[in-house]
Amino acid sequence: MHCNSDVVGLNADEKTVDVIVDGEKSTMSYDKLLLSPGGVAVKPPFEGVELDNVNTFRGPEDTQKVLDDMKASKKAVVIGAGYIGLEVVEAFAKAGVDVRVIDMAERFLPTYLDKEFTDVLEAHAKENGVEFYGGERVQSFQGKDGKVAAVVTDKQTHEADTVVLSMGVKPDAGWLADELEMTDKGFVVTDDYLQTSVKDVYAGGDATFVPYAPTEGKTSIALATMARRQGVVAAMNAMGKEMKMPEMTGTSALSLFDYKFVNTGLNATSAESYEGNVASKYVEEPLYPEFMRKPGKVMMKIYYDEDDHRILGAQLMSKEDISTAIDTLSVAIAAKWTLEDLALADFFFQPRFDRPWHYLNVLAMAALDYKLGGADKLLF
Repeated sequence: MHCNSDVVGLNADEKTVDVIVDGEKSTMSYDKLLLSPGGVAVKPPFEGVELDNVNTFRGPEDTQKVLDDMKASKKAVVIGAGYIGLEVVEAFAKAGVDVRVIDMAERFLPTYLDKEFTDVLEAHAKENGVEFYGGERVQSFQGKDGKVAAVVTDKQTHEADTVVLSMGVKPDAGWLADELEMTDKGFVVTDDYLQTSVKDVYAGGDATFVPYAPTEGKTSIALATMARRQGVVAAMNAMGKEMKMPEMTGTSALSLFDYKFVNTGLNATSAESYEGNVASKYVEEPLYPEFMRKPGKVMMKIYYDEDDHRILGAQLMSKEDISTAIDTLSVAIAAKWTLEDLALADFFFQPRFDRPWHYLNVLAMAALDYKLGGADKLLF
């Protein structure tokens, strides 16, 4: 284990890597090389972006700086309403800081959740002191005494003594471009066994693509869960135990104040990547039997192939913890399940937990429009 070591070069012909430790460069050899160059936070060259208290939010150092700034902050602006941005927003709001979130998109989380869900989340965030400004493009930062004082967009100026940039990540693999095949966006190209274009060199993580179950193609999914699985597959292949990288669905979860929400596979933003006819169904259902007199509702949406009914994606949201149900749908997508498979799947019933028809059964039935004897009421 070599900590505090910066790998800066690869010589695939010689099977060596260049490493800098304490300012001194050395060379190390390898038989098999596993690379996880990762990603770096996007930091556009806005005027004033180097002002103090303009932070990214990528690693432990960023986290500590944002926390330190939060303690002295009165007006914070978070740029980017994705997962990381909203986690930061919630932290500021709970700390009693006046916080605004700005995004070029018109709504929260467009790459994760559909409008039915984000409308609810935006209203709920406002109830908790968060102001959202969608459809605005940041143009520059204004400063005072070397520190940020305001964020200027194409529509207005927002006062701020702290700014957090949460605008996504990009591959941090440019130093490999002379040795490995790369995409035009800087991702390392790998085969189905995670070997790169060079023999005995494997790669995984945010700078690579993963097989994507809904489309049966490949895509980038910057999640730790993907990287960990790629690490196992790359290591097994490097040791000579052939293992193909399985298809992933990009399953993720988050909470925002009182709501928990999860998603997997296709949604409204990504549905166009599917080569086929995509359909969807949105449903709201109580979580518990009426006789339990126990409140609780779940919002659900499922995406599927309109012709063969194969499940392609899903989103769930509730104030109750329904998060683990998305794992079931992730497995269903990877297993090529159809709505018919899910509609009658064997899920347990216990009134303290759910209803005789589990809400995932209900979601599939609603998409299929199952009815009993022609009645208006659905089977469940």
